[in-house]
Amino acid sequence: MEFRATQRDSGDDAPGATAAFPYDRMTVERFREAFPRARWRDDLGAWFVPGTRAEQRLTAWMSREWSSVLAYADQRGRDAFTFDPVSSPYLEVADGFVIRTPYSRTAIAELEQVPWARWDPEVKAWRVPFRSFEELRRRWSAIEGAARGAEPEERRKREESRQASPEHADRRAQAAERRRHRYPVPEDALPPLDRVLMTHAGCIAFETITGELVEPNIAARFYPSVTAGPAALIWAAWRRPSHAELVKAWPARTPSSSADLARGWWQPTIEVLREERRKAASLERARVTRRSRPRD
Repeated sequence: MEFRATQRDSGDDAPGATAAFPYDRMTVERFREAFPRARWRDDLGAWFVPGTRAEQRLTAWMSREWSSVLAYADQRGRDAFTFDPVSSPYLEVADGFVIRTPYSRTAIAELEQVPWARWDPEVKAWRVPFRSFEELRRRWSAIEGAARGAEPEERRKREESRQASPEHADRRAQAAERRRHRYPVPEDALPPLDRVLMTHAGCIAFETITGELVEPNIAARFYPSVTAGPAALIWAAWRRPSHAELVKAWPARTPSSSADLARGWWQPTIEVLREERRKAASLERARVTRRSRPRD
């Protein structure tokens, strides 16, 4: 329940205040008894009470009404639970509902949407009053499903399944290849060194051209977008450009062509540079923070 003050009614200068609260027939009847001049305003989605002291009167009435409304809502929720209870190892019933689940972002997101739900750090559980039972029951299948999926045994099974999948082996191989900091370039289209360039591996700066030939199976597996035409592919060593280099880099005036993409390197656009500058600045701040921390 809440109230909102307003300065005038529509079309005139009559002072007053508005009151908005969840619909309940008994509450509306008591409200109309206390404020017989109140009328519903569709444009405001609230009750309008005229008068210069309407706000003070509404505040006093709602402070008295609030405790009885909550008590009635709690009793109604308790009765609903008794009639149609929810049985779950994650739910206990005390003076309300006590919910304990393994950590799950999905479960937390669902519980945060339940009115009056709150985290109790003392018992390390969520507390939900009886008045919120209907909304809790509506979301319970999602909460319980997320909790079961977050159990250590289920997480272990998913991890084992993930590690056994061909996709996991491919990701590990790609990560290992990326740690070698090498990139194939056409022998007849060598990139400029120490200059910020965009590639299929991201924004980089080439350091040296090793001249070593790229194995065809490595190129096909990890660099399928780079084609050399009649020329051979050779390895070039690369590094991440610094924030200062990214700031000084000039963006491309025109979009990259299909020939640039096939060559494997091209000049980055201003949008790419802005994003790379943001990432580089964040990384450099993190390095400074780590270095400034006292060592044991």
